[in-house]
Amino acid sequence: MKKALYIEAFSGISGNMLLGALIDLGADAAYIEVELKKMNLGEYELINTRADKCGINAAYFNVKIPGVTEAAEAEEAHLHEHNDGHHCHHHAHGCEGEEHHHHQEEHHCCHQHAHTAEEAHEHHCCHAHEAGAHHHHEHRNFNDIKTIIENSDLSTNIKDKAVNVFRMLGLAEAKVHGKSLEEVHFHEVGAVDTIIDIVGSCLALENLGIEKIYVSEIKTGYGFVQCAHGLMPVPAPATAELLAHGLLYAKGNIERELATPTGAALMAALAEPSADMPKGFSAEKVGYGAGTRNLEIPNVLRATLGTVEEVKSHALTVAECNIDDMSGEVWPYVQEKLMAAGALDAWITPIIMKKGRPAQMLSVLMHPQDLPVLEKIILTETTTLGMRYYDVARHCSERSFIEVTLPQGSVKVKFSQAGGQILNIAPEFEDCRKLAEASKMPLKKIMQMAAAAAEAQLEH
Repeated sequence: MKKALYIEAFSGISGNMLLGALIDLGADAAYIEVELKKMNLGEYELINTRADKCGINAAYFNVKIPGVTEAAEAEEAHLHEHNDGHHCHHHAHGCEGEEHHHHQEEHHCCHQHAHTAEEAHEHHCCHAHEAGAHHHHEHRNFNDIKTIIENSDLSTNIKDKAVNVFRMLGLAEAKVHGKSLEEVHFHEVGAVDTIIDIVGSCLALENLGIEKIYVSEIKTGYGFVQCAHGLMPVPAPATAELLAHGLLYAKGNIERELATPTGAALMAALAEPSADMPKGFSAEKVGYGAGTRNLEIPNVLRATLGTVEEVKSHALTVAECNIDDMSGEVWPYVQEKLMAAGALDAWITPIIMKKGRPAQMLSVLMHPQDLPVLEKIILTETTTLGMRYYDVARHCSERSFIEVTLPQGSVKVKFSQAGGQILNIAPEFEDCRKLAEASKMPLKKIMQMAAAAAEAQLEH
């Protein structure tokens, strides 16, 4: 049995709504706050309170950045002076308290102010400001964000998950704008609050011990938003790219943006789509994360914590192509790019083609929903003129992770088991390499020490 989470996104999804729901389920907010400080993001205030959404009492999480949040609030006050007729979209006060920040409020590329309450909801492509829009206009690219996370004292597991979420977000932006991942510069996504939403969600999931995440059909909202480039459709282009990673989604009946790019990226990277409660799921507790806006329906994300019976067989896809005219120096680059884009594995096999020509066969193992993204990389980054793909079945032993402490530092160790018996122990190579380089000890010695420490720890 695995500890699992089922997310119902009937009112869309954002990073802060997910984090709020996880806190409502029991994730330790104080622990998350301490861990987040390891990234040295500067001055900010975490908001962890309660909000009432159409009679549902939910956890409301957000970030307040001195000087930035105040500026957004001042601008919203100016907007309201010119839009008195749109009262259905104002922020709630009273029993819910003042709600200031994001849900349905993330965007990146242009800088145009909204002129109506309808236009003022934020989206992925425009800097249309409104109350609740906590902006931090420092521009960062993917490598900047990756460096912030990887140079912190967070655990290796948290670093890997958070960087992968940002990588998927960056690749979506890159595709939309016709740029490479390295060329994309984020505005809102590079902000402190968005880093906190993504890293904080990863921390909360780990704190709850969640091993499997399922997400329902995601309601995106519908309509258009005004940008400097013109009218942009809902869902925003980058959000649509992320949802296309095998997630289930529909417009719904709400004419506004409900699913944010951050929320979509978290689900694309961490969750498996499931139209209903997964078969074998046993529910234990329900939590709610509140969005900022008041909608015709409860603006909450519902998350159910429980257990699910482990499925031993998984359907995957293998894509292949034969290449006999590409420089060997290009192969490592292609492999790295495929792995960064979500491939489970990528390998090269020497082969002999017709007329005795030596060649290489590229094989890429992936989840079926990742085929469009990885196919594009194969066709653009290699010299192949085509490719083939087929479905395969995979059996997975039950795998878990522990962290062991050596005199030289800590190492993450993966182990597999069946029937309570430990089958294999594998220290993480990169962790061991860093310790070997720092201590000047042989790499194989560090790996042996980590394996022995893990075995001793597991025996107790």
